[in-house]
Amino acid sequence: MSSIDKRPVHVIGGGLAGSEAAWQLARRGVPVTLHEMRPTRGTEAHQGEGLAELVCSNSFRSDDSTSNAVGVLHAEMRRLGSLIMACADRCQIPAGGALAVDREGFSAAVTAAIAQSPQITVERGEVAGLPPQDWERVIIATGPLTSPPLAEAIRTLTDESALAFFDAIAPIVHFDSIDMEVCWFQSRYDKAGPGGTGADYINCPMDKEQYEAFVAALAASNTVPFREFEANTPYFDGCLPVEIMAARGPETLRHGPMKPMGLTNPRNPTVKPYAVVQLRQDNALGTLYNMVGFQTKTRYADQVKLFRMIPGLENAEFARLGGLHRNTYLNSPRLLDPTLRLNAQPRLRFAGQITGCEGYVESAAVGLAAGLFATAEWHGGAPAVPPPTTAHGALLNHITGGHIETLDAGPRSFQPMNVNFGLFPPLASAPTRDAEGNRLRGSAKTVAKKQMMAARALGDMDAWAKAHADAIGEAAE
Repeated sequence: MSSIDKRPVHVIGGGLAGSEAAWQLARRGVPVTLHEMRPTRGTEAHQGEGLAELVCSNSFRSDDSTSNAVGVLHAEMRRLGSLIMACADRCQIPAGGALAVDREGFSAAVTAAIAQSPQITVERGEVAGLPPQDWERVIIATGPLTSPPLAEAIRTLTDESALAFFDAIAPIVHFDSIDMEVCWFQSRYDKAGPGGTGADYINCPMDKEQYEAFVAALAASNTVPFREFEANTPYFDGCLPVEIMAARGPETLRHGPMKPMGLTNPRNPTVKPYAVVQLRQDNALGTLYNMVGFQTKTRYADQVKLFRMIPGLENAEFARLGGLHRNTYLNSPRLLDPTLRLNAQPRLRFAGQITGCEGYVESAAVGLAAGLFATAEWHGGAPAVPPPTTAHGALLNHITGGHIETLDAGPRSFQPMNVNFGLFPPLASAPTRDAEGNRLRGSAKTVAKKQMMAARALGDMDAWAKAHADAIGEAAE
């Protein structure tokens, strides 16, 4: 298929979405200029200058493609030749039922792949405002930390006030400072994930007295004051700071990140811990572990004192303490068309978390879709949107039209969303019996329904990819 335009597609932002979009374009013969402002201009959260740097968790969450929506998204991305998933698989470390990665190795792998692609030119420097008019096709994947000049230019162009939420960062602990005479290795319910053994988390047990003392100390801790530009910004419920969760009630944490269910202390198996703090491996060497669900905005000095109250962490040394930064995203259902183009200026296409998806995998998946849409246009074809029965299609549908706006005069209700089966169209008929003919009830019926939705998604994705191979361009493997 001949191209109608040999000029490059410009991708702004070298995070997961931008890197994935650039890769999908390049592997199908489209020239790409990838713009990344770091290290010329840093952000509140990034520490290095590598592409696809993970600034929060190192987990891509569940890799179960049979009954978990994010696992289905993993599988679809792999089938579409995702760079992000290929690098994640190469850099995986044990994490129970989740796919977790060595964050430095992962970023290095993505950076190397992009640098070695003959179709991609990486330009370091800030795009401080709307892209020049002679950039005919642009994918803006600047993520939740879009630079203020570009964010303001987008706001002015769309006549919409940007929505923002807070994203919190969990502390990371040096493994050799954890008291393994107190703690033990176990995944919840002994579940083994990719590369895992079923004993991939470090568990720190608390009795009721220790838990109540910890919650009281957390409530009394000092937090870092908000900057002026952060005032009145709502939190995203999927990444709440631990002190915000604790403020919702004294039992909130032990029904959230500190729940003891599915865990048994081998040193005292007959006594159930009242609460458990879990740590997940953060690098391939196994020298660093992050505190699962312990994002926080408390002051550094308070964090050290507070977290050393946790049994097994009395002498903990921290490679990184918790933090908090502001994230910005579009009111996408009003502003974007089904192929992620900006209605006000269709040469601009958006991808990643700035569109209102939430999570590493979702961000990369939307970047992948944006790359395929832009590829079709560059080759003179029409972009084809994956069916809503697929994980990609369900996520895109939520972003660009599946969300229902509130009808009153209150604030806009569009919020960041992780992929989940609630975004998928319902099954034509729900399963009622198992393979042996027994009637399904309760949780068994729920699992069977998810399994059917997962199988439908992967089957429909395969059919869509085959049917639209010409529209998205053949990959040059």
